[in-house]
Amino acid sequence: MAGDLKFYTNPMSRGRIARWMLEEVGQPYETQFLRYGPEMNAPAYTAINPMAKVPVIVHGNTVVTECAAICAYLADVFPGAGLGPTDAERGKYYRAMFFAAGPLEQAVTNRSMGWATDDPQKSGMMGYGSFERAIDGLKSLLGDGPYICGDRFTAADVYVGSQIGWGLGFGTMPETPEFTGYRDRIYAREAFTRAKALDDAAMAEYGPNMPSGS
Repeated sequence: MAGDLKFYTNPMSRGRIARWMLEEVGQPYETQFLRYGPEMNAPAYTAINPMAKVPVIVHGNTVVTECAAICAYLADVFPGAGLGPTDAERGKYYRAMFFAAGPLEQAVTNRSMGWATDDPQKSGMMGYGSFERAIDGLKSLLGDGPYICGDRFTAADVYVGSQIGWGLGFGTMPETPEFTGYRDRIYAREAFTRAKALDDAAMAEYGPNMPSGS
């Protein structure tokens, strides 16, 4: 039943990643849109996510935050969707997930904020080393494709693909043939089209007044 899986989101947020994954899974779920500001900071919501951010899914008594964790969790608990890794794919699957959630996002964010260093010692302290190195690492993870794990689409493609799609859309990643081809391929999926339509339809009511950087 939809009540067993509840999705808290805003259409101008990373919640679009979780929405896509929910549509890929194909299980019924209930959506609760939250506006930025008082609604996300209300005690009833911060009791669910003290970070006062979206997305969150609540599955029965289980609360899951962070987009990569949501994607991995849904793939695990709904194995019939075939979005989790096989034994042979497991290493690359988790490597890609955690690389995109950690070094890649940090590298892109820091560059967007104008934070950089030419000091090799300080660069060595950063988990991503440099923006250029992180981008090279991402290219290597895509490999020969067509997907992260080879011929089969998985939850890793939802998460990593969303990072690439957003990076290209906002101009925070270079438009290379590897990235644009991969984005176009995964954005052609029916579940992505459904998810985008649902969030686009909610933009007029819930989208405005998003604080910068959210």
